[in-house]
Amino acid sequence: MLDRLFLDHPRSVGEHYGEHALVAGRFGIAMVAGGVACLIHAIVPALFTRTGSNTVRRLHATMSARTPGGAVQQHIPRESPWQLTYEI
Repeated sequence: MLDRLFLDHPRSVGEHYGEHALVAGRFGIAMVAGGVACLIHAIVPALFTRTGSNTVRRLHATMSARTPGGAVQQHIPRESPWQLTYEI
């Protein structure tokens, strides 16, 4: 039962539990940060004008570049999800 809950999925993507926890945790933090930026953008449209879409693009590119063994096939540029972008 514990094996099924904690190890089956990480094995299916070629990772150990710890590796999978780190990758999933990074994705989760990026998604929360991007979501908070979108909520702030909803209130003050001049703030975080591209943060949500940049976060989605970066996460999609990272996920698409991953191989079943957990390796990344290409370098994905990192941008701060909190970068202020003003359009005048």
